[in-house]
Amino acid sequence: MDSKTLIKKLQSLSNQENIVGMARFGISPDKAFGIRKPELRKIAKEIPKNHKLALELWKTGYLEARIIASLIDEPEKVTESQMDNWVKDFDSWDVCDQCCINLFDKTPFAYNKVFVWSSAKEEYVKRAAFALIAVLAVHDKKADDKKFIKFFPLIKKASTDNRNFVKKAVNWSLRQIGKRNINLNKEAIMLAKEILKIENKTAKWISADAIKELESKNANIRKAPKLIG
Repeated sequence: MDSKTLIKKLQSLSNQENIVGMARFGISPDKAFGIRKPELRKIAKEIPKNHKLALELWKTGYLEARIIASLIDEPEKVTESQMDNWVKDFDSWDVCDQCCINLFDKTPFAYNKVFVWSSAKEEYVKRAAFALIAVLAVHDKKADDKKFIKFFPLIKKASTDNRNFVKKAVNWSLRQIGKRNINLNKEAIMLAKEILKIENKTAKWISADAIKELESKNANIRKAPKLIG
């Protein structure tokens, strides 16, 4: 399947009611077909992994085409330059998060990009840094706790950023680190309590919300992985 054929297929599945609804969730409807995630994943599963096609789909600018691009791209062929170019194109939290969940976390550049993007001025680029932390905390089963503790200064620094899609990602990253295992749960709660002392409304929301979940009996803290070697 080539990009033109796929775009025509997406157009045929367009749902105007869903497009209108996207705006209520902060997703730009300008270049969207209103296709739900399960349907997009079903389409992506029918397409073999294809780096070239992923790049072509991304260039179309369509929200659904870009999400499929993140699903069919080949992580081993993704370059740092591609990742930087894609994050600059982010115009919604949806595409941002899907790229982090489906593709970016599987590249060898993921941890480094967190540090690079966390200081970005652009809202969605900065969100990508913290969304990536959250995703890595769940997906990278073998990573040492120290890798996540290194993110703590970034989380604390960004805790005063009151932009909606940044603060929610910062909160998300803190909560996911804290649910990774018992040790990180304690460390994340300590960090949250440090942030709570900051005289800033956004910082207090991020920390209070994280503490509430991480101290809950229903926090679903994962067991630490057994490291080999």
